[in-house]
Amino acid sequence: MKTYQLNKISKSELEKIFSRPSVSNADVMGIVRPIVNDVKNNGLKAAIKYAVKLDQFSGESVFVSKKEINSTEKQLDKKIKTALTTAAGNIEKFHAKQLPKSYEVQTTKGIKCRREFRAIENVGLYIPGGTAVLPSTMLMLGIPAKIAGCKRTVAITPAQNKIHPAVLFAAKICGVDEVLKIGGAHGIALLAYGDLKFNKVDKIFGPGNKYITAAKTLVSIDPEGCPIDMPAGPSELLIIADDNARAEFIAADILSQAEHGIDSQIILITTTSKLALQVELEIIRQLEHLDRKDFALGALGNSSKIIVENINEAIKLSNTYAPEHLILNIAGAEKYVDKIQNAGSVFLGEYSAESIGDYASGTNHSLPTYGYTRSFSGVTVESFMKSVSFQKVTREGLNRIAETVITLAETEKLDAHANAVKIRIKK
Repeated sequence: MKTYQLNKISKSELEKIFSRPSVSNADVMGIVRPIVNDVKNNGLKAAIKYAVKLDQFSGESVFVSKKEINSTEKQLDKKIKTALTTAAGNIEKFHAKQLPKSYEVQTTKGIKCRREFRAIENVGLYIPGGTAVLPSTMLMLGIPAKIAGCKRTVAITPAQNKIHPAVLFAAKICGVDEVLKIGGAHGIALLAYGDLKFNKVDKIFGPGNKYITAAKTLVSIDPEGCPIDMPAGPSELLIIADDNARAEFIAADILSQAEHGIDSQIILITTTSKLALQVELEIIRQLEHLDRKDFALGALGNSSKIIVENINEAIKLSNTYAPEHLILNIAGAEKYVDKIQNAGSVFLGEYSAESIGDYASGTNHSLPTYGYTRSFSGVTVESFMKSVSFQKVTREGLNRIAETVITLAETEKLDAHANAVKIRIKK
């Protein structure tokens, strides 16, 4: 990680430091677009072809049977099952509070308007599985879908033959209806377009690498495709630390994100150059104990440390970067909460390790990246729902609102709109 002094770099240099590894460049789109189009035109057969070619799939069927799902409890260590059920309980507690409530308002005497919520009927959950097993993502997507009341929940994840039992056990906890051993851009396309043997979904959720992000982008802009939850690519973390912070804690948080993959990015903003140096030494020490050392080293090449004058300056920089994850490892972190404008999920204080939020605190870890926290939220129960508005107008209400509607319609030169009210007044 390179170290920079904020007062010694230009605006253009800062923009370069803050630039993320590309997730949707022409080369990536060039690879993904033919795959998406092939699956769009040829369905499940094409998707399986790419699963064999790209994921080395060799099983008899990409569809996971109920028997396979139910057998997972016997295959898992009790400790793992307890961890998954504990995490699921916390996630459910936090997300249950998000269930929106309908309401009704009388806007004018004789006119009542109300808003009601409905679950999206068919949803697809993408569970990454290329370089790591991620049952936590199954919980993060499956639980809010269950709370929302989605009728059909389909999860897909790449597999050579069998899906890891922890992922299937998590699917069972969430009540997922269908699980497929398929991933990648071909999996996203299958969810979006469907097949005679597989019904398409109405919305796709889940994070992934640059190829998944590109595939989600393509299907979301195709009228025949499918909406997506948000732009969610490689993981990223920004840490703000003062001279009270412990270097070993910060290094551990940096590496916890770096091990996700070589296209992850971490930014450390600190008020002390001494801490920046201590963190660098700690990273070197802790790296030696990581199984995914090579992934972490790749991510560290995309990452930087910035020395600033004070915490307010650091927060201003953070809001500019708009990180997926933000750690405030500073004294009195709570008092800065109102200053945080752009962030996916925020961790307050030295004991709030980002990995706790990744797994079990209860908040969702499926979050917007690439600066999209300026305008997007992470996955919530509402993400799996839509609202429908209703209005009931009585004769009295019609008489009270008629002139307003007729005037506005005629201003816009939409005579038929005006007439729909005039004809009722005459009757």
